[in-house]
Parts: sequence; C-alpha cells; structure tokens
Amino acid sequence: MASVDELAARIRGAMGEGPCLDASVLLDLRGEGVIHVAGVEVTTEQAPADLTVSVSRADLQALGRGELDPVRAMMSGRLKLSDMGLAMKLQPQIQALFARSV
Repeated sequence: MASVDELAARIRGAMGEGPCLDASVLLDLRGEGVIHVAGVEVTTEQAPADLTVSVSRADLQALGRGELDPVRAMMSGRLKLSDMGLAMKLQPQIQALFARSV
C-alpha cells in the first residue's frame, strides 16, 4: 500500500500541467496524514480547504480503483464530507483525478 507521500506524488503527477479541481480539497486520511490539493499544488500539509474529505488511505485507494462505491462508503461512515453540495459538484473531477493516480 502506498504511503501518504507516495499518494501525494501520484496525485501531483496525475494533475499534469493544470489544475484538475475547481476548489481546494483536503484529504484527511484519518490519522495517517493529510493531502491538500489546491490549484496545481499538492502537499502533505494541513491547510484550509473548500472541501474536507475524511477517508482511510486504503478506502481512498479503493475509491480511486473503482472498488468502493462512494455513496455506500459515505452511507456506512467510511467516507465523510464537509460540504455535500460541493462534493457532488466536484465528484466527476475528483473521481477522474484519483482514477489516474492509483
């Protein structure tokens, strides 16, 4: 399983030359660290974000591979969102980004 730094590097590489998201996102990996995505910047530092997604590292990778349904993950508490409306708006962008990074 990839470390938090490796996941951040994969996300950074998947972004290519431009921002993939219309808002900043903080991935809270539940005690294992964080990944902050804002514009073209991807860091492993805690920073304010428009959307905070709380998910385990293993579940994040399963979501990216399409092995875990985001709705089921949310309903079971495996995935928590700070702003459901924004998450729904960004869902296609987030899914595409993470699919390219796993």
